[in-house]
Amino acid sequence: MRKIIFSGVFLATGLAPALAEDPTGDWRVADGVANIRVAQCNGSMWGAVAWEKTPGGRDANNPDVSKQNRPTLGMPILIDMKKKPGVDQWEGQVYNAKDGQFYSSTIKPVGPDQLEIQGCVLGFLCGGETWTRVAGPIPSSPTNSMAKGAPKTTGALPKTAAPATTAATPKTTGSANPAPSVKPTPKASGQKLATAAQPADPVGDICLLPDIARFAH
Repeated sequence: MRKIIFSGVFLATGLAPALAEDPTGDWRVADGVANIRVAQCNGSMWGAVAWEKTPGGRDANNPDVSKQNRPTLGMPILIDMKKKPGVDQWEGQVYNAKDGQFYSSTIKPVGPDQLEIQGCVLGFLCGGETWTRVAGPIPSSPTNSMAKGAPKTTGALPKTAAPATTAATPKTTGSANPAPSVKPTPKASGQKLATAAQPADPVGDICLLPDIARFAH
C-alpha cells in the first residue's frame, strides 16, 4: 500500500505542468550598455530601452530621416513579439540601431533571471546572446493592456527598475541653509548633476510610449 501511495505522488508530481517563465521586466544586455524593459502590450511582448550607460544617444542610423534625432532612451527594440504555441518563446522583430534595420528575432526566458535573444547578426542586441534580469517581472495592469487614451504614468512599474547607479544621493554635511556667499562643494554639485542626468525612471510604462502605442492598439 505504501509503495502505491508513493508511486501516485511521483506520477502526480511528474505530470504537473511546469510554470511558464515570465519575460517581462528590465533586462541588462550582454555588454552592459543598456537595459531593455519588456512588457506585454495588448497581447504581444514589446521591449524598449529603459536605461543607457551613456546618456543622450540618438537613432542616427534610422533610414527614416524624421527619426534620426529621436532619443534611443525609450526607443522600441523588441517589436510585436507573439508567443509560440506550447513553448515559452516569443517571435517578432528586433530593431538594430547600428544599421537602422529590423530583423526576425526570438526571445526565450531561461530560468527566472536570464533571457535569450536570437535573430539579427549585427549590433549589441544580436547574434544570439543572453540578457540578465535587473528588475521585474511587470504585473499585468489596465495600462499594460493598452487603455486607449490613458495618460503616461510610471506608477505601475516596480521601484527596482532603476539601475544601481541611480541610488539616492547621501546627504552632505553642513548647514541646511548656508549663507548666500558660501558656494556648494564640488562633491555636492557633482552628486546633484548625476542625479539630474539619471532620473529614477525616465521611461515608465513602455506600452504608453508613442512608438509602441500607435502599433499595439
